[in-house]
Amino acid sequence: MRIELINTGSELLLGRVLNTHQQWLCRQLADLGYEVSRQTCIADDARQIQAAVSESLSRADLVITTGGLGPTSDDLTRDLIAQLLGRELTLDPETLGRIEQFFAQRHRTMPASAKVQALIPAGARVLRNDNGTAPGLAIEARPNPFRAEGRPSWLILLPGPPRELRPMFAESVVPLLTRELPPPERLVCLILKTSGLGESLVEEKIAGPLQKLVESGLELGYCARIGEVDVRLAARGGGAESTVHQAEDIVRRLLGPLVFAVGDESMEATLVRMLTERAKTLALAESCTGGMIAHRLTNVPGASAVLKCGLVTYSNEAKRDFLGVSVAALEEHGAVSDVVARQMAQGARQMCRADYALSVTGIAGPGGGSEAKPVGTVYVALADEKATVVERYFNPFDRETFKWVTSQQALDLLRRALPA
Repeated sequence: MRIELINTGSELLLGRVLNTHQQWLCRQLADLGYEVSRQTCIADDARQIQAAVSESLSRADLVITTGGLGPTSDDLTRDLIAQLLGRELTLDPETLGRIEQFFAQRHRTMPASAKVQALIPAGARVLRNDNGTAPGLAIEARPNPFRAEGRPSWLILLPGPPRELRPMFAESVVPLLTRELPPPERLVCLILKTSGLGESLVEEKIAGPLQKLVESGLELGYCARIGEVDVRLAARGGGAESTVHQAEDIVRRLLGPLVFAVGDESMEATLVRMLTERAKTLALAESCTGGMIAHRLTNVPGASAVLKCGLVTYSNEAKRDFLGVSVAALEEHGAVSDVVARQMAQGARQMCRADYALSVTGIAGPGGGSEAKPVGTVYVALADEKATVVERYFNPFDRETFKWVTSQQALDLLRRALPA
């Protein structure tokens, strides 16, 4: 089965907006057992859109487009594809009613231009949009005028905003695909998320022991991101589940506590879940991360049950006044030191009356470093009722990456310390 993806939007080619659709859709499709053969990104130009769609329809069983379904003058996809396929556009009362309701619920006047989104090509299936106004569309080109012998193809049109596209794909497109275009063979896929080692070192530990399974059909892949490495284990056809299960056992045995989650669970979600399961609470004292740890945790539903407080004590005065860091420690050892990190964690835990406290203090750069403490030096401390441990790290990255990696190290330090 051949699948092609077409992302429309001049803003993508101008670099104004990051194209996340390609990565996200390919990942979703791959996990379902499908494989994208080609991805194209084109501007909001009538000739480019029609040329790209007709070319993809000439060879693909499934073509997915993103963007161009809204009410503005540069939203061309719906109209152009209707022309391309010779489908008349008609106003769909049900879709129009949903658009009107969308504005009414927000106490906003519906612009006249919004009505165009309710124009549906003849024979198209409407994919409901509960997070915006532009519905998605599913069109079966049967016969397909661009393909040899008129072989049919499916064309899926999705809106551009990710907050609209992603739930629509999960709720409407996946059921349609599994019903109309089931994958050629069963796929079992498992993602093990790891932290603490780089991609090459992870591969070095597990590739050899997994080689026999790879030779018998295991698909082994790695995806490195800031502070994490995903290990992808997949197999197809009969015996796939057993193969993946054997591979998982080997990876967990070799990597041990480096594995922190399965699937898409983030480090922060893992930590919130673990603290909740153990009925434990957390306080934060952040300096160089500027609230990044608190931000990540509070993105997780249910974080309020475990996060008691977070203090961004950026200055020495704040460390002293809010956390009780001693003047002597600051003067003798400096704000970026084992001693100050330790006192920060202990002060936060005491003040917030939490079971655990994390603190971070470091030099994000580009200035402020020294020979003894170069830019990238970080101290992370974890305090509980029994003891306080401090770890020193070296993260010589740009400021944004520095903050993310440091927050990851702090969260992971607590994760590993939590009792089983």
